[in-house]
Amino acid sequence: MNNPANLFPSLSILSHCRTLKSVKVVQAFLCKTGVDTDPLFAGKLLLHCAVTISDALDYARRLFLHFPNPDTFMYNTLIRGFSESDSPHNSFSLFDEMRRKSVAPPDSFSFAFMLKAAANLRSLRAGIQLHCQALVHGLDNHVFVGTTMISMYGECGHAHFARQVFDEMRDPNAVSWNAIITSSFRSEDLKLAKSMFDTMPFKNSTTYNAMLAGYTKAGQLDLAMEVFNAMPLKDDVSWSTMIVGFAHNSCFDEAFRFFRDLQRIGMRPNEVSLTGVLSACADAGGFEFGRILHGFIEKCGFINIISVANALLDTYSKCGNIHMAQLVFEMMLHRRNIVSWTTMIAGLAMQGYGEEAIELFHKMKGCGIVPDGITFISILYACSHSGLTEEGWKYFSMMKDMYGIEPAIEHYGCIVDLYGRAGQLQKAYDFVCQMPVAPTSIIWRTLLGACSIHNNVKIGEQVRKRLSEIDPTNSGDHVLLSNIYAVAGKWRDVATIRRSMRNQRMKKNPGWSMIEVDKTMYSFVAGEKQGDIAEEANEKLMEIMLRLRVEGGYVPELKMVLHDLEEEEKEDSVSRHSEKLAVAFGTSRSCKGSTIRIVKNLRICRDCHAFMKLVSKLYKLEILVRDRSRFHFFRDGSCSCREYW
Repeated sequence: MNNPANLFPSLSILSHCRTLKSVKVVQAFLCKTGVDTDPLFAGKLLLHCAVTISDALDYARRLFLHFPNPDTFMYNTLIRGFSESDSPHNSFSLFDEMRRKSVAPPDSFSFAFMLKAAANLRSLRAGIQLHCQALVHGLDNHVFVGTTMISMYGECGHAHFARQVFDEMRDPNAVSWNAIITSSFRSEDLKLAKSMFDTMPFKNSTTYNAMLAGYTKAGQLDLAMEVFNAMPLKDDVSWSTMIVGFAHNSCFDEAFRFFRDLQRIGMRPNEVSLTGVLSACADAGGFEFGRILHGFIEKCGFINIISVANALLDTYSKCGNIHMAQLVFEMMLHRRNIVSWTTMIAGLAMQGYGEEAIELFHKMKGCGIVPDGITFISILYACSHSGLTEEGWKYFSMMKDMYGIEPAIEHYGCIVDLYGRAGQLQKAYDFVCQMPVAPTSIIWRTLLGACSIHNNVKIGEQVRKRLSEIDPTNSGDHVLLSNIYAVAGKWRDVATIRRSMRNQRMKKNPGWSMIEVDKTMYSFVAGEKQGDIAEEANEKLMEIMLRLRVEGGYVPELKMVLHDLEEEEKEDSVSRHSEKLAVAFGTSRSCKGSTIRIVKNLRICRDCHAFMKLVSKLYKLEILVRDRSRFHFFRDGSCSCREYW
């Protein structure tokens, strides 16, 4: 046995190691004293490499192989490391080895970690087998094992099995109650979650936060608010959960309000609340609010947290300020991870800087960062939006051949978009038909959108037929095909589609646009006329339309209007598009020289595109529109995009 005087300082030094390199240095030094052979130190070293340090699991596995007689703690440590990693299946081979050698029989921790591995794999079969083995070992009533079993069944989507395990527990503790509530939400059984919450004899902050997380993820924000208001004590997790929930459900004003309230009551924002409110800024186009947050993040030192820096980078990219995004990216010089590089590539791609995105991709590889599937989605997107068809196919092939990444449905969608934007519609159609996986409605819808852009009636009809087999009730597909028919002047076919939509009680998703003025977000819906803000926008829009007609020769493009109305009614329909109302309101309220930033949920139409160009010219404005597809930067009567306009 080693001298404790040498052992305990060694453990203290090890606990301060944050990288594998520093661990190896300490281990090499301690080899000279013989401390490294002490079972306690060996176990702690294994735990540190398998669990604490993010990239040392393989090294932990090699360490494990050097121990002639590993004990239960060592087996459990490595099983735990694998269960929490990207390869939880490795836990099973280790567990089998542990049982086979029988030198170290599995205990409650062994089963808890194995059940976690089954949960992360979403493997119900493996979970049931572990449940049976726990029964054999007499651990089925162990509160730790039972609680983990409840979580496993919840992750696998079987709340009824989780409930059975819970009901069989002799004395469930608070953790067990919280587990059954979380499992109910995981299985989308909100009634069971509410029932368990109401009958729980003792509730703590974790219980309330589990309810908040479950309701917000399910989109039930009103129910989440009820729970939040009823909480006796709200901690930083409660506030963060609500902010993130509002952001993810596109309730941007509420996310901003909650963040302000959080600061008003004197509570310090944390990493989660900051990334949540930055996500709201990114999605809503809240550039000014994002700049204020940037200052706060710098002042409080949060810029050194990689997730916050990445969220700030994403905010500037999605708000259309690529230069600020690049500035943040450069400041992250030695802290960039794969998310940082991918976010910057995506930002360049969205704003039409395809060649710059490709250059950054190669720079990333030169820095030793291995691209993943999401990175390739961004680079394919860059090629698609910059007309780099051959380069896009090259990177699609590279992904499979050089990096062994099997294409996901998103990658196939990028290739369809690549060919579609290039006008190679038959090639895109053939590609979809030859896909090794069944094309989803999104794949076909991407191609239908391309047919609408290029006015290809023949392929559009073929694609719509395929869509009707997969998703017959989607109103957007009918509208896209109506677009194609309307442009081609096939009004009888337009009428047929309209009749079909009426018979099936389909409604077109309304177009909406958001604009930030004086750090406040305003939303406009197509055709909206009610309310003081809408009236102000409509009044200013009428003034702008008159000036555009007189000074710019503006004539509304009516062939895209899907109603066989009188010409005057058609003009009114086109003039009330949400982005026109937003830019009119922005022109009325914004300071001279400021950039008007608009976010739109749908693709901007030809007429609105022409309208924006004229407004930017006659009013000497810079207008930035982020539609469903990309950015459009209007200045001096021209647009940055390379679309068909």
